[in-house]
Amino acid sequence: MACPFFRRADSLTRQPSVVVEHGANWALEDEELSDDALTLTHLQMAIQLLTAPSNEDLNTAVTSLVAKYRQSWPNIHKLKLDPNTFKSCANYDYLGDIQELLLKMDEASASEILVLLGEELITCCCTGIIERAFRCLGTDLQEFLGSLDGVYDVLKLQEDDVTDTGFVCAGEGELIFTSERPVIAWLLLGSLKALTRMLYKVDVNIKIEPVEGDARRYRYLFSLVKDSSQSMLMSRPPAVATAKPLPETVQRSNSSNASDLQMSSANFCKMFPWHFIMNEQLELVQLGRGFSKLYKPYLADFGCLASTYFDFKRPKGLTMKFRDIVRRTYTPFLIGLMSPPGVDDFPAVGLEIKGQMVHCPESNSLLFIGSPFLDGLDGLTCNGLFISDIPLHDATREVILVGEQARAQDGLRRRMDKLKSSIEEANSAVTKERKKNVSLLHLIFPAEIAEKLWLGSSIDAKTYPDVTILFSDIVGFTSICSRATPFMVISMLEGLYKDFDEFCDLFDVYKVETIGDAYCVASGLHRASIYDAHKVAWMALKMIDACSKHITHDGEQIKMRIGLHTGTVLAGVVGRKMPRYCLFGHSVTIANKFESGSEALKINVSPTTKNWLTKHEGFEFDLQPRDPSCLPKEFPNSGTCYFLEGFRNPALDSSLPIVEHINAAMKTISEGGDA
Repeated sequence: MACPFFRRADSLTRQPSVVVEHGANWALEDEELSDDALTLTHLQMAIQLLTAPSNEDLNTAVTSLVAKYRQSWPNIHKLKLDPNTFKSCANYDYLGDIQELLLKMDEASASEILVLLGEELITCCCTGIIERAFRCLGTDLQEFLGSLDGVYDVLKLQEDDVTDTGFVCAGEGELIFTSERPVIAWLLLGSLKALTRMLYKVDVNIKIEPVEGDARRYRYLFSLVKDSSQSMLMSRPPAVATAKPLPETVQRSNSSNASDLQMSSANFCKMFPWHFIMNEQLELVQLGRGFSKLYKPYLADFGCLASTYFDFKRPKGLTMKFRDIVRRTYTPFLIGLMSPPGVDDFPAVGLEIKGQMVHCPESNSLLFIGSPFLDGLDGLTCNGLFISDIPLHDATREVILVGEQARAQDGLRRRMDKLKSSIEEANSAVTKERKKNVSLLHLIFPAEIAEKLWLGSSIDAKTYPDVTILFSDIVGFTSICSRATPFMVISMLEGLYKDFDEFCDLFDVYKVETIGDAYCVASGLHRASIYDAHKVAWMALKMIDACSKHITHDGEQIKMRIGLHTGTVLAGVVGRKMPRYCLFGHSVTIANKFESGSEALKINVSPTTKNWLTKHEGFEFDLQPRDPSCLPKEFPNSGTCYFLEGFRNPALDSSLPIVEHINAAMKTISEGGDA
C-alpha cells in the first residue's frame, strides 16, 4: 500500500551529501587509539547510518535486497548501480534516484521496498564497532530511543551541523523524526525494525504517520508483535532472585506518595542547588539554593513564571508549553539566566545551566536538575558565583579546575606556536636571501663552481680540453662613442647584450665576461659534449642576425666581428673581492686573434673549430685568402680564412629562415641528449 504522504520524486530537493561534507571531520586515520576502542567518532558514524547512509552502504544493501526479492519484484535489479557511478553521486541524489525508480516500477510497493531496504542496510552494514556503538545507547528499546534523541542533539551541536534531520523521543514507544526527505523517513523505519531485532531480540510493529501541521516531521509508534500489552520497558531481562531473603527487620514497604519522601525539601535544595520545579502553568514552585540565591529577592515583585527568569536555548524550537516540554524530557536542556525586569546589575546574566528535565507524574510537575555551563574560574567569578556554589558530587568542579590547567597549557602552546611561527618566518627569510645569493652566484659562475663557493669549499684550477671560445667586438666602437653621450652608449650596449644573454641561456653556454664592446663566451666547461662547438657557432650566427635589429644613435646598423677557436684552456677563480672565473692559456689568445682578424658581420672560424663543425652536416663556409699577418702563426695554412656563412638543417626546407634551422637542430639535440 502506497504511503498517502509519499512525495513524488520531482518534488525531492537534491542537496549535497552530509557524509561528503563531514567525512573529513570524522576520519579515523588520525586517531591514536586501538582499532577496537569505541569513540565518539564511531557513535557519529552509527547514527549517520540512519540519517545519511553512504552510497557504498546503500549499494551494499541494494545488492542484498535484489538477491532476496528478485522473484517478488522482477525489476528491482534496476536499483543497483555501478560502483564507478555511485562514487561520483551525492548521497541524497542516489536516494532520489532510488525513489524515482521505485515510483516508476511499482508505486504501490515503493514504501514497502524502502522499509525492506532499511532493514538490509542494518543487516549488511551494522557490524563490528558500529554495532557496539548502537549497543552503548541503552539496555532496552526505550532507553535506546531516548539516547538517540539526546546524543544526536549533542553531536549536531558540536559539529555545527545545520542539516534538517533530528530525533525527539516523545514518550514511551514514540519517536518523532524530522527530515525534508520522505525517502529517509521510510528507510529509517526499516532500520529501526532491524536494530530492535539485532540489539534487543524482540520483534516490533512500527507505525509511521505524519505529524499534523508539519510536513517535515514523522511519528513512529512502537508496539511488540506478540504481546502488544506488554510495556516496551519490559524488554530488559528480569532480575535474578537472591539465594537468601533479607531479614524481616530490613524489609519495608516503599511508598509512592511524595509526602512520604525521607528527605526534606531543604536538604534536597542544598544537595541540588541548580534545580527548579515547575507546575502545569510553568510557574516555579521550588528553587535550589543556587537559583534561590539569585532570584528569591525578585519572586514577590515579578512573579514565579519560569519564562521571566529563564531562556530555554535548547532544545531548539521548543514552545513554552507544559505538554511540549514533557515530550522533550529525553533531550538535554540548556537554559540561560535572564535579568529580572528592571534590574540592571544582575550578576549572572547570560549564565547557562545545562541539565535534564524530568516529568514527575505524582505531582504532574517538571523537575529540572543541571549544572552551570562554565569555562574556567573566570567564568565562575564573572557570574557572581563561587566554587562553593558547585556541590561536591558535581563533576563541574573538576571541569572548571581541569579547564584552568588546560587553559594554562593552551597559553603555553600558543606562545610556543608563536615562537615557532617567528622561527619559521626567520628561516623563510634566510632561505629567501640564500636563494638570492645562490641565484647571484649562478649568474656569475658555472653551477658547479657556484655551489662550491656557497659551501665554502676550495676551488682548484682545472684544465679543460676542447673548449670552444667566442670573442666579439663592435666595428668602429671608438668612433661611435666619440659621437654619443655615455647614456646613449650604455643604452645601445644594454639592448644588444640583453639579446646575447638570452642566447647564452638558449644554447647553454657560459658567459665569460664583457669588457666595453667585447663579448666573450665559452662552451665545454664542466658540461662537455660533442655539440659544444656547434652551440657556439649557432650563437654566433644569431648574434650576427641580432645586429641587424639594433642601430646606433646615428641610425646606422651595428656591425660586429666574431672569432671562434676550439682548444685546451685553464680555468679557475681569481680574486677574493669581486672574484672572477677566468680562462687562461694559448687557446684564449688564439681565439682573440681570430676575432681581431675577422671582418664586419663575419664569423672567423679556426681550423680546429671547423673540424668539429664539419662532423655534422649543415654548416656553410666561405674560404677566402687572407694576409698571413691577420691569422695566428701557429696554423700552417695561415693564408686561408674560414668564414662561417650560415647553417641549414638537412631535415628542413633551405628557404626557411636560419633561426628555424637552428631551433630545429637544438630541438634534435635536446630530444636525443648531449653526448
